[in-house]
Amino acid sequence: MDIQDLIGYVAATLTTVSFVPQALKTFRTRDVSGISLGMYSLFATGVALWLVYGVMLGEAPIYVANAITLALALAVLVMKLRYR
Repeated sequence: MDIQDLIGYVAATLTTVSFVPQALKTFRTRDVSGISLGMYSLFATGVALWLVYGVMLGEAPIYVANAITLALALAVLVMKLRYR
């Protein structure tokens, strides 16, 4: 693994892991009052596009991190729609 891939994996890990506490709190409490439907919709769309971009480039650090983040963001969005 070269330094570029290492930096990519570290960055991907940090940005993906930083999203987990919000998702877990939302799953546990089912409190979605502080979550913006518009923001999460735009965020999920952006993450989906990053995922496609990573796949097109064949860059695992990009597509793996964004696949995980997209799954978490969509789960929060579903909860927002279900428990509002």
